[in-house]
Amino acid sequence: MKKGIFYSAFLQTMKRHAWKGHARGGSEQEILERYGLEPSQLSTETYRKSGRGKMEGTRTGRGKRAPLTPQEEEPRRNRATHKLLHVLAGKARRKKLLSPKDMDVRPMMEVVKAAAFDILQAAGGCPASLREGRWLDLYSGTGAVGIEAMSRGCSEAHFVEMDPWVVSQVLRPNLEWTGFVDFSTVHTVRVERFLQQAQLTSGSDGSFDYISVTPPYEAVDYAILMDQLEKSSLIGKDSFVVVEYPLKTSMLETCAHLVKITDRRFGRTNLVIYGPAWAQRKRKPGLTQFPQEQF
Repeated sequence: MKKGIFYSAFLQTMKRHAWKGHARGGSEQEILERYGLEPSQLSTETYRKSGRGKMEGTRTGRGKRAPLTPQEEEPRRNRATHKLLHVLAGKARRKKLLSPKDMDVRPMMEVVKAAAFDILQAAGGCPASLREGRWLDLYSGTGAVGIEAMSRGCSEAHFVEMDPWVVSQVLRPNLEWTGFVDFSTVHTVRVERFLQQAQLTSGSDGSFDYISVTPPYEAVDYAILMDQLEKSSLIGKDSFVVVEYPLKTSMLETCAHLVKITDRRFGRTNLVIYGPAWAQRKRKPGLTQFPQEQF
């Protein structure tokens, strides 16, 4: 079967069905460009004839197409960004940050972020800024949490984000725009792999003063995640750990040797912060309990 036959059949199908509403007519060249195809890509190796003369291709079950692999899906996605986030305080205050328009990345709500940093600053004994230290931003996405940390006084931040597109089109531009790119390290790897590697190290050299954990809720087993974090060398004796988690998820009273400083609710989101015992004692009596935020 010659290539031209498949090329013609493809164009006729695209024009007739309009690709389920996505293709809106157009010339043959426009249709090909719209879907990132070239005539040379339509080869006879893509399909073959079965015994009954029907075309066989990438279909499964009752005519359903096989799901695309991540490598095949990524070029087809028209991902875009917008500027809805901004730095709340510190050196980069009011600077807007990029974030993806799609729902693959869910940044921490700014009201939650503001509360988390207010609590950390009060617990550290310096309400105006954070104690100097290293920040680890797990599931960093836009980098908004780690950037906020450096804006408020942290000396450096490490960002762990597995999506290469988010890293190149969102996270790194945000670091450049806020002026913190020289104080940042980006790890393009799954958080689980990063924690596994951290478990193999020993000593306090790899520990962080602050760790934020803001994962996509549906993709994480919090019991396993927190167990991995506790067993790693990332938590130091005076570290603070900030965890955002959904309703109907229970968190332990301790994280390694750290104690629970606060556990607050913001609508459908919960925020728990662990820290050293001295930070809990150092806080003023009026700050012991925080009211729940309702939306």
